[in-house]
Amino acid sequence: MIKSAFQIINELSQTYKSPKNRLMYLEKNGVYHKVVKGLYETERSVNPVLLASAVYGPSYVSFESALSFWNLIPEKVLAVTSATFNKNRTKRFETDFGLFLYRDVPEEVFPFEVYIRTEDDRTFLIAGKEKSLCDILYREEPLRSEKRLREFLFENLRIEESDFDLLDFSVVSDLCGLYKSTNLKLLQNFVQKKGETL
Repeated sequence: MIKSAFQIINELSQTYKSPKNRLMYLEKNGVYHKVVKGLYETERSVNPVLLASAVYGPSYVSFESALSFWNLIPEKVLAVTSATFNKNRTKRFETDFGLFLYRDVPEEVFPFEVYIRTEDDRTFLIAGKEKSLCDILYREEPLRSEKRLREFLFENLRIEESDFDLLDFSVVSDLCGLYKSTNLKLLQNFVQKKGETL
């Protein structure tokens, strides 16, 4: 379970005269594991995805981390990458639980196609497949042609085209219009053409 230092100290203060010292003792003895300043976890082997929103927010797991979670890309990703908005720069937290990265997406698209998932009786926020793909393309350098888009999707990200064809193209198209991005306009045109041939 994830807890703030304030929460733990408040609990310990009911029993101990020096709750801060007691917390240091409990951390040293593996009862609490520091995630980032002011944040602790009780389980050492917890899936880092479950910690991402608590480390920095508001945020939801997205980009390659979400595509890997949904088994749309073959690689296991090393960092947990999440989407934020209005932060104006990528945030990076190196912790004992792994690397957490946070990248901006437009505020207008932030709340759409984000789901609450449960793992080990804990909940976390994660973008759907379509939203994760849109977030990636939003942050990517302009691709400028359908050929480059196909290379990026099927060679760089290594998405199987048969899996790509199972995406909800109407959701992709609706999302693309919200990003105001050249890459997303390319994707919108691409899925519309693909939808006509499937």
